[in-house]
Amino acid sequence: MLTDIEIAQAAKMLPITEIAAKVGLTADEIIPYGKYKAKIDHKLIRSDKPDGKLILVTAISPTPAGEGKTTTSVGLADAMNKLGKKTMLCLREPSLGPVFGMKGGAAGGGYAQVVPMEDINLHFTGDIHAIGAANNLLAAMIDNSIQQGNPLNIDPRRITWKRCLDINDRQLRFIVDGLGGKANGTPREDGFDITVASEIMAIFCLATDLKDLKERLSRIVCAYTYDNKPVTAGDLGAAGALTALLKDAIDPNLVQTLENNPAIIHGGPFANIAHGCNSVMATKLSLKLADYVVTEAGFGADLGAEKFLDIKCRMAGLNPDAVVIVATVRALKHHGGCAKADLSKPNPELVRKGAANLTRHIQNMKDQFGLPVCVAINAFPTDTAEEMDVVRGICAEAGVPCALSEVFAKGGEGGKELAETVLSILNRQPIQFTYDLDQPLEDKIKAVAQKIYRADDVEFTAAAKKSLAQFTELGYGKLPVCIAKTQYSFSDDAKLLAAPEHFTMHVREVRLSAGAGFVVVICGAIMTMPGLPRHPAAMDIDCDEDGRITGLF
Repeated sequence: MLTDIEIAQAAKMLPITEIAAKVGLTADEIIPYGKYKAKIDHKLIRSDKPDGKLILVTAISPTPAGEGKTTTSVGLADAMNKLGKKTMLCLREPSLGPVFGMKGGAAGGGYAQVVPMEDINLHFTGDIHAIGAANNLLAAMIDNSIQQGNPLNIDPRRITWKRCLDINDRQLRFIVDGLGGKANGTPREDGFDITVASEIMAIFCLATDLKDLKERLSRIVCAYTYDNKPVTAGDLGAAGALTALLKDAIDPNLVQTLENNPAIIHGGPFANIAHGCNSVMATKLSLKLADYVVTEAGFGADLGAEKFLDIKCRMAGLNPDAVVIVATVRALKHHGGCAKADLSKPNPELVRKGAANLTRHIQNMKDQFGLPVCVAINAFPTDTAEEMDVVRGICAEAGVPCALSEVFAKGGEGGKELAETVLSILNRQPIQFTYDLDQPLEDKIKAVAQKIYRADDVEFTAAAKKSLAQFTELGYGKLPVCIAKTQYSFSDDAKLLAAPEHFTMHVREVRLSAGAGFVVVICGAIMTMPGLPRHPAAMDIDCDEDGRITGLF
């Protein structure tokens, strides 16, 4: 059996100019990055063409058993094209953190992948590096302002802007820098976030053009003065330079699937510590270029889909016409309490027990947000007919259709049933948002915790309560909230699987992302700089003397 990377390396890719032509793009509207990648002029989102229909792919709460959300998204787009529907795929860009950490590559799997797979997972067109450079330029300008006489009266103890790196490195979470005497800066406590958690990544993904990008960058609150006034990137004179670093990155990236269908990959905030969606420009551009757009939101629907709807759709005026929730028999068994070693053994009862997780995600999308929903059963060879019937029965009880997806093994051909099911439910309904923006910040956090997670209550640390009061006093009380929590559970405790009830969410810290336009709410033990696992994926990746990469998923 071929590995994902072996399948990808054997792919017969078309020149990117031919892929562009499939969606009506001319040579003047793309900027090639080699033979198989290109950037698309972001200004094309202003086209007067009617928008296509938007299909959101999300999933149950992730498990070590695997769900295959990206694989399903790729296969669904290929299947839609096989049915004669002009469809584009729109995905997030992988971060080097999980590529070298625990998850491995993020370009789909089996015969439902985007290519060139190695490029997409490693550096790609340099967008994430540009975001990291912009983030760290702002950090340098903050410390330089203090060094050069501190004209803005910045309190070094109240710098809220962290440096970033696109690698999992727990050693950098909390550091002391500026050591070595007067010429080498002001000693202070500092730290790093992973680049995809940087506010600049969020801004990059929510901006609609260069003007909007610059204005958002200017509004970043990065520190406070000794007399408690916010200091912005605009105050530091940094917004123009930050925009200059991002001016090429802002153009969405065009690649292709294994079946030579067009795909845009642009922006990559994590959903457990950020807002978890590809860029607004990528989504809006895709809607102008195709009749149907398949996009995904990170991790489970309680994280990525909630933020896609409550933050991205609200800000950008987007509205999905259908939602696909991806589930696997194996993952449902895990939620039912099955040990990882036993996931391949038939056990319909544990599937039924774990399906409480699926049911809750269905209820959230269908009843809380009011959207048309179907379920994709991502097939594994060890699934039994009896176990599949349990999932179908659960979906019938919840009042939603489900379809078998065999895209991993069969590509687009294996996704036709799913594609036909999606086409049958397409129906644009206005989103029923989880909260009103006029509600106090604390009430918005409670609304997500109680309506989406089903928590009984939310407990705030004294520091979190103080920050929420300060943000409200400064005029940021009407921003949406972006909750950072574990992806493995509806709660903030990764060990509470399936559909936990009667728990309390614990808010440890809140951070203002004034440029992005939301407040980040950090719950439980979640970290914005992940660490590497005991056996990181990096240990299995290699490159031979001919430059051929192996072990990348």
